Amino acid sequence: MTVRRPGNTVEEIYQTLWERIIDGVYAPGFRMSQSVLAAELQVSRTPLREALHRLEGDGLLVSEANRGMEVAPTNVAQVEQYYALRLLVEPPTIAAIVSELDDAELAKMGSELDSMEADRHRIRDFQEAHRRFHDLAIRHYPAATAELTHSLHLKIYRHQRLYFSRPEAPEDFTHVDRMFLEAMLARDPELTRRLLEFHLIDAAIGLVREGEPDHRFHALLLATRGVGIELESLPDGRLDRPAHIRWQRAELRPLPALRTANLDHTAGPEAGGEGSARA
Repeated sequence: MTVRRPGNTVEEIYQTLWERIIDGVYAPGFRMSQSVLAAELQVSRTPLREALHRLEGDGLLVSEANRGMEVAPTNVAQVEQYYALRLLVEPPTIAAIVSELDDAELAKMGSELDSMEADRHRIRDFQEAHRRFHDLAIRHYPAATAELTHSLHLKIYRHQRLYFSRPEAPEDFTHVDRMFLEAMLARDPELTRRLLEFHLIDAAIGLVREGEPDHRFHALLLATRGVGIELESLPDGRLDRPAHIRWQRAELRPLPALRTANLDHTAGPEAGGEGSARA
């Protein structure tokens, strides 16, 4: 792997270190010695120190007593909580701003989606196209909501890179995102909201189960119940894949059948009936 020399600005140093952490060049637990990094990157300490603090704010580094900073461990319980927050915040927001996206922005989203399909075997390129696809809508979020969303994306990004190495993951993401874009093109806020809910829950299950197959979900199950969604689970919080999902919001028309490696929605009436938890 060719490692390029960064520039001397805080942003350039930050980007170089960020990419190395995401790519696994600096693995969890790697000690980020300022003296070693300054010599390796041929940069001065002051911008390096600021870049390290930015990475700590992103959740990629942690401070350890008497050790300085090191690369943060991967923590699937935190990933679950990040996705639970996204589920509570993003779907109602996207529903509210669908009408604000103009034809040029939607066309650009279509172009990024085409790139996702073309780059599905190149993980980094696929992930970047997926980020750009969703960023076009996030630009319309209120400033504080957009800032929170971007912060959560950064905290998830390292786990997402690993998950995209699974052959079925890029195809599942692209398929749901294609339906999501079609709903936006139709200016259908409720369908757009439901597809983003499906997308976030699907991604949460995939990323968490990739890191810990027997993980017991809690935050995600609370969030789904809070937004009127039943997610099939065992009494102890474990999920079998694909987990069945159904919406309880009675006013909704049925969502088309949709299935990924992690999640299954069967077309039909949404409201009423038995709960989804099973023994």
